[in-house]
Amino acid sequence: MSQHNIAGKKVAFLLTDGVEQVELTSPWNAVKEAGGEPFLVAPKSGKLQGFDGTEKGQKFNVDLTAAEASAADFDALVIPGGVVNADHLRANKDAQAFTRAFFEQHKPVASICHGPWVLIDAGVINGRNVTSYHTLQTDLRNAGANWSDQEVVVDRGLVTSRTPRDLPAFNGKLLEEIAEGVHPGQTA
Repeated sequence: MSQHNIAGKKVAFLLTDGVEQVELTSPWNAVKEAGGEPFLVAPKSGKLQGFDGTEKGQKFNVDLTAAEASAADFDALVIPGGVVNADHLRANKDAQAFTRAFFEQHKPVASICHGPWVLIDAGVINGRNVTSYHTLQTDLRNAGANWSDQEVVVDRGLVTSRTPRDLPAFNGKLLEEIAEGVHPGQTA
């Protein structure tokens, strides 16, 4: 059981087809074990295809589309990685707006691996301290972020990590930030 109790907290997980499955399931389970309520939000309704590396994994049921979801109804946002997942999300205007709203409302956001690509297109990364999968570092720096190669970076309610091997640290900081609640420095 987590040392952080987030009972009653609603956490949106924003993703689409091509999500790196463990980067969804591990934080999802951590949120549930800590008493939170996870919801899958995606650009489209129905089922989404997860991947384990390059192999197809499980399918996941969408709870709400990004167009119908409101950040006001959630306490935090998690953006899992996966190259295809993040590349499609970053180009989706509803996903961008949904992500940006969490920053505007000063709520915790956590993103791992390729997920921070979405933060670039949502216009919320400039001046922030982050990490990611190493191939995103130039994109993030060009968008104004301060990128470093660490297992987890926390910056005013924004949690980022590099790869699935960083999930224990990522999950711990995710739960800590959710438990702390609104972060005044978390702005768009």
